[in-house]
Amino acid sequence: MAITRDDIVAWLKAYAQKIADEKDYLTELDSAIGDADHGANMHRGFQAVLNKLPDIEDQPISKILKTVGMTLISKVGGAGGPLYGTFFIQAASPLDGKTELTLSDWADAVESGTAGVISRGKASLGDKTMVDALKPAVDALKTAVAEDETIETGLEKSAKAAEEGMIATIPLVARKGRASYLGERSAGHQDPGATSSFYLLETAYEVWKNNV
Repeated sequence: MAITRDDIVAWLKAYAQKIADEKDYLTELDSAIGDADHGANMHRGFQAVLNKLPDIEDQPISKILKTVGMTLISKVGGAGGPLYGTFFIQAASPLDGKTELTLSDWADAVESGTAGVISRGKASLGDKTMVDALKPAVDALKTAVAEDETIETGLEKSAKAAEEGMIATIPLVARKGRASYLGERSAGHQDPGATSSFYLLETAYEVWKNNV
């Protein structure tokens, strides 16, 4: 079985709905350590993505992801737009021309997207950013590929790793972004970017687990 182009489109639609459902919570998290706009910004960006999907859903997966990234960069304010936009654009790069993906392909995409975020944001694991959810998810995916796990198992493990990474941001002192201005006061709060990144991996698992 494989992750098809239709699966990718279904995931993006489901993620847009997840962001819509959780936008107030994301904003609440961001109000504690940021600009209180992460939920609203992500919601605006993914509503724009939804408007784009009918025009691109018959394109190769790389084209779909690249268009998502470019849309987010143009529509989302704050740090979220450039970082999420970069994630999707870089995730597209190893998938050129593909209309369905193996678990290895998906792992390569998430790894490439995460590398783009790290490069653009100059963040490392432990800096209290979205990297704290994405990097463990990449590691879980790569391990699942190496151990010849099923796509469903790999997706489940990556979502769980992202969730653990998200929770692990709570005690951290932020070293990047607006939250870093708070110094020690940033500890004790869950990072909103890590939370929306967990949703990204969680939604992929929930949408695809019965189809792959």
